[in-house]
Order: sequence, then C-alpha cells, then structure tokens
Amino acid sequence: MRIAALDICGEKAGLKRGQGLAEARAMLPGIEIIAADPAADKGLLTSLADWCDRYTPLVAMDGTNGLYLDITGCVHLHGSEQSLLADILFRLFRLGIEVRGAISSSAGLSWAMARYRPGHIAGPQDGEKVLAPLPLAALRLPLDTIETLARVGLKTAGDLIPLPRAPLARRFGPSVLLRLDQALGFEDEPLSPRLPVASLSAERRLASPIQDEDDILQLTLQLAKSLRQSLEEREEGGRLFELVLFRVDGKVFRIRAAMSAASKDPERIAALYRERLQAIHDDLDAGFGFEILRLCVLKTERYLATQEDFSGRSDQTRPLSAFADRVMARFGPDSLFALVLQESHVPERATSFSPVLDIAGLAVQQGLDRPKAADLPSVRPLRLFRRPERVDAIAAELPEGAPASFKWRKIIYQVTKAEGPERIAGEWWIDGEDALTRDYFRIEDVEGRRFWLFRDGLYGQTVAPPQWFLHGIFA
Repeated sequence: MRIAALDICGEKAGLKRGQGLAEARAMLPGIEIIAADPAADKGLLTSLADWCDRYTPLVAMDGTNGLYLDITGCVHLHGSEQSLLADILFRLFRLGIEVRGAISSSAGLSWAMARYRPGHIAGPQDGEKVLAPLPLAALRLPLDTIETLARVGLKTAGDLIPLPRAPLARRFGPSVLLRLDQALGFEDEPLSPRLPVASLSAERRLASPIQDEDDILQLTLQLAKSLRQSLEEREEGGRLFELVLFRVDGKVFRIRAAMSAASKDPERIAALYRERLQAIHDDLDAGFGFEILRLCVLKTERYLATQEDFSGRSDQTRPLSAFADRVMARFGPDSLFALVLQESHVPERATSFSPVLDIAGLAVQQGLDRPKAADLPSVRPLRLFRRPERVDAIAAELPEGAPASFKWRKIIYQVTKAEGPERIAGEWWIDGEDALTRDYFRIEDVEGRRFWLFRDGLYGQTVAPPQWFLHGIFA
C-alpha cells in the first residue's frame, strides 16, 4: 500500500506521494490512513465543476485533481480578478473544501501558480518574472525529465529560460520547450469545456434562497421572457432548454426540456417546465433553497413569424406540438410515437414507429414520403396484422390462382370473389438469397367480408408446397 494523496500536515512532515505506507508510519506513527476512493474523488471534482458554472460556462477538467476556469469576459460581473478569486476560495472554504487557485493569462502558468504560488494574479507581461523562481515540477514535466535536468544543475524554471533552445531540445526532448512555452503563453493551450456552451442564457441571483416549486416556475417564466427578445433578433426559436438550479450547499441540478417544434413563447416554456418539475418532483431536493437560477437555450432552429389566419392562430401545428411537449416532458421522450414510411415493398417493413421529437419535421417527412395514388401498387387493408397468420387454403387454383375457400381460426370461409395476384419479391439483402416470393390476393367471402391473403412461395420454387397466410382485413 502506498500514499495516493496528502494533506498539508503530511507534506510538512516530509511524506511524499507514492511512498510506502510502512515507511510513512515509521516516520509519523500517528498518521491517519483513509482508503483511496477514485470514483468518489471523480464525483467530487465533477460536482465542483458544476458549482463553478456560476462564474463561467467554460470549465474544463484538469486530470483528477484540478479545474480550469476560462474567466475571459466574466471578470466585470464580480468587480475584479482579485475579488473573483477571493470569492471562489472563500465560498469553497465555507463548504468545507480546501482549494488553491491563481489567475494568469495562460493555463500552464495558472497551473504552476496554483500549486507553487497560490492566491496570486499574474498579468500578461509578468509570466517570466513569476515563473522563474518556481521549481521544474511547475512546468508539468515527467519525473524522470526533472531528475535528469537536476543532475546538470537545472532546478528552477528560470534556469531554463536563458538557455539556447536547440541544444536543450536535442538533449532533453521537445517536451521541455513545449511546457515552457505553454507556461509563458508563447504556445497556445486551448481548454476543452466539459459541457457545451449555451447559445443564449439568462440568470437570476437571489438575495434569499427559494424552495417552493411555484417560485421556481415564476422565475423560469421571467427568465424565458428575458430570452424572447434575443431569440426574436436572431429569428430563432428554442428546441432544447436547460434549467440550472444552484443550491446553497453547492449541489447543482440540471433539468433539460425538449420541444417538438421551435418556440420562443415564455408561457409555453414555463408550462413545459411545470410538467418536468412534476415528473421529477421526488428527485428534486431543494434542501435549504436555491440561490441562483439560470435558463439556457442549448439548441435553436430557424423560426420565422407567420401571419395569423381567421382562427387567430399563426401555426396550425402548435396545439399538437404543445400536447406532445407536455406528454414527453411528463413521461419521457419515448412516450409518443408516429408511423413513418420506410423504403420497403414488404408490407410489415413499409412503416415503422418513430418517437415524436419533431412535429414540424415529422409533418414534412410524411408529406415527402407519402406516395401518390398512381404510385401505389394496390390498395392496402385497413388492419394489417403484426405477424401474418397461417391459414389452410382449399382447392387453390394452380399454379397462381386464389383458393376456393380457406380455414382461419377454425372457421371456413367460402370465397366468392378474388383479385390478384400482386407479386412482391423477397428482400434478398435482408432475408438472404433464399427469400420466397409472395403472391397477394384480395378476397371476398359470401357474407361480404374482405381479406388480404398471400401465398408464401411459388409452386416449383421449393420442394414443399407453398403455404398460405392471412395478412390483413379490409372490412
């Protein structure tokens, strides 16, 4: 067993990460040992990243023990860089978490300062002066590289800065110059935010935390109204929204709600979240209340204003899409399905059920995919069975005629009229080269009932005689 992490007391006692536990106990008999839990550490770091979203939406993970915050354009909301840093450290300290932080113009220099000169702020021109006295470990170099540099007398970052670059790279590898340039800001090191940045967002910081669901919905309505003007200027409507609730103890809730058609109506957005909050009522623990509410638009679509007709509605699909939004918000996106045409001549494969996530797109798709009457090979039954049912054909005309009667579900039906066959070949790319050909017949019995039968296979195509199936009923 080895040491994975240390607190300040352990570091002052001379213990090091990777050191054996027996040796550590010999140096410090009263040491307190806690088993490492990487999953819990990752969960804590993820929750801290969510908490830091109150300062900037650009939060990136730094391995397993750090966070990067890109605060460009966010400093003025907190007064100054010093006040922003002090606010982060103080709030986390009150939550029982000890952190170290620093601010600079590059990610590499901020990493070094947070660990070896915490609490300081370096301007764009102060990089070399701040970095020079720091040890080589501040450059994020591998341990073996640091030891090799130390053997030739190079112990601080300032020892590397004045040296010729070409011999340094040849002897110690290109990573030394790369890390040095990243710390000094000469080499770009872009951050990868852990969450997508919303195209639009509105936020409300509360002097007194709220807990009641009606208060949350009222503030959501106000935030949606503040977003409406921005959406109108862009001629866009929101399709995917996210309500972010910051609880006073640091817990962050993200509640997403999708719409089946783009909208910028605040009332509709608030109604959608009313359904979402009722659906997740038991999972939303308000605790001591929420202090910050933020409504984000994660996905938008083109939304052009249309003129109202005599009914007073500008969009005839709005009642349907509003109903779909409420149902899916309450019961999930897989609660509503619609039939969509597929590219197949086999009847049971010609349609499929698709989730109703896009009312407008579904209407357009159905309009484009709906075949013309002249293109239809034949009339289809009103009721199509999920699976064709086996029947016994009696006195079928050979080789391609309809039966004189058939037995289905222990009842014999006498055939008076028959129309067909309508031949549908098998799909060899799905069913294989041995797929049988079907001959469909529209049949009417003596009492006027109409059926849709098919013979699976042709006479002479297989050794066994073809079988008959009932696939649907017309009336």
